[in-house]
Amino acid sequence: MNSSDRNDVRSVYIHVPFCKHRCGYCDFTLVADRDDLISEYLRALDIELGRAPNYALDTLFFGGGTPTHLSPDQLAQLFESVVTRFTLNDECEFSVEANPDGLTREKIDVLHEYGVNRISLGVQSFDQSALSFLERDHTPGDVLQAVEVVRNRIPNFSLDLIFAVPGQSLVDWHASLDAAIALSPTHLSTYGLTIEKGTAFWSRQRKGNLHRLPDELERDMYAAAIERLPAAGFTQYEISNFARAGFNCRHNEVYWSGLSYDAFGPGAACFISGRRETNHRSVTGWLKRVLAGKSPIGDSEQLAPEDHARELLVLGLRRTAGVDKPRFLKLTGYTVDALTRGRIDSHLAAKHVVESESMLRLTRAGRFFADAVVVDLL
Repeated sequence: MNSSDRNDVRSVYIHVPFCKHRCGYCDFTLVADRDDLISEYLRALDIELGRAPNYALDTLFFGGGTPTHLSPDQLAQLFESVVTRFTLNDECEFSVEANPDGLTREKIDVLHEYGVNRISLGVQSFDQSALSFLERDHTPGDVLQAVEVVRNRIPNFSLDLIFAVPGQSLVDWHASLDAAIALSPTHLSTYGLTIEKGTAFWSRQRKGNLHRLPDELERDMYAAAIERLPAAGFTQYEISNFARAGFNCRHNEVYWSGLSYDAFGPGAACFISGRRETNHRSVTGWLKRVLAGKSPIGDSEQLAPEDHARELLVLGLRRTAGVDKPRFLKLTGYTVDALTRGRIDSHLAAKHVVESESMLRLTRAGRFFADAVVVDLL
């Protein structure tokens, strides 16, 4: 990738692949109970970052894994490697993912000291039965303590919730929504439980030891979120995301808008000028390659112009504002009408999507059928 291709990059993602243990539904790049690798990871990441341009950033996002699994000293070393390499613009959104378990005041102090101004807290549920099923380490009480620690130093915080957990009732889900709202976050993300191939939950499901909730109940849970959260002051701006005014996750909006971003760490994927490069997903494999002076990239793909346009169309439809047709034409060289002709007629007839001369978007009803719309457009 030429250095000139990177001129438009204003966002960077850093992957921190460490967790206390791997939850049964997780398919992210991570290692559990391997704290012995943290020092090597920090050294390798510093080497990889040394090859990066001095970007001027509007958003910086640390994900995982669990970035806050690192000790305060290790967090300081991690942030020092990153913030000294890039220029953080005055209004830069600096986000870090965290879990309630082990989130101490000392760690929050380090985050605050280095300029972190947004925390994404992996709560998942306020019901102990659901937390136990999901194999989470924390309790509902731990969530309350973590939020109090966070809000005093970094008041802009988001909570992640999972619904459609086996054994969960609609009443349970309403209770989790109410508990989340009561904590006054700036942002909420709600995700239906997905069971990805290769995870422990996938194996349990294949053996008949895990049974999904009925589709109708899962739809009712999603409906509860898109009704209850806006009534509580959270605007739904994407299929799974809700925010108070001014607190949309700007980093994720870079992804959904088809803008360029760079990424570092094992399994991290960048997208620059229509080219996607993904680092090796094996943490130990990534470490060996970087420490040996080799490229960390495992896969790369230059998207064909039409493929890029279709991907951007699908991402745009995830946003409740939909796809701005003139902007889409300017970015891709393709008209929305040319890409959707014959592929979306049934969804228009079913009122899953609505369009005008300048816009195409999912309707409220269509948000329940987003996956089907995506399949037809791709």
